[in-house]
Amino acid sequence: MPSPVNSALTLVDWRTRVASLYAAVRAESDPADGHRLWREGRGELFATHPQSPIAASAELLESGISYWPYDPALRFELAVLQAEPEDRDVDGGNDGSVTLRRIGRVELPDPVGGSLDVWWLHQYGGGIFVPLRDGTAGHGSYGAGRYLVDTAKGSWLGGDDEHLVLDLNFAYHPSCRYDDRWRCPLAPAGNTIPARVEAGERL
Repeated sequence: MPSPVNSALTLVDWRTRVASLYAAVRAESDPADGHRLWREGRGELFATHPQSPIAASAELLESGISYWPYDPALRFELAVLQAEPEDRDVDGGNDGSVTLRRIGRVELPDPVGGSLDVWWLHQYGGGIFVPLRDGTAGHGSYGAGRYLVDTAKGSWLGGDDEHLVLDLNFAYHPSCRYDDRWRCPLAPAGNTIPARVEAGERL
């Protein structure tokens, strides 16, 4: 069993590699090429890294992670609109209670529609967090939802002081979908939409 020091160092390495992967994705001029790079980078991390959430699943280690094909119509640069402030405490497992504060919302255009709350994560030094639970939840993707943005963990496709880049093709399952040792903040009501988003990571 890995020592606490070893586990901490490998977790730092995992987060550093994820952040570097997203930086490389942002540097690509073609979002579809960035998406291909992201899939390849995640595949390597999941297959080889000691912090991989699928390490205990021989089937997933062999088959890899499944994705829907890239759809350029599902990439948006959206204004962050005002929303009523709300604090929400969620179970973070070994990390204790995780506090989310709603800082705004975004309106998704057609062909998706609906709105998503934008949260500020108080743990991990802070970060922007945008989960998504759409019509594929439980019928194509993880029933509790997926993540679009989690800057505390390095997942960030860009934006400025008023906008977020949300590319639904980069929706991914939280680690708790793969391994019960993880506890993940899941998508609340304000991050649930009825449309089926057949993009990003799938079951």
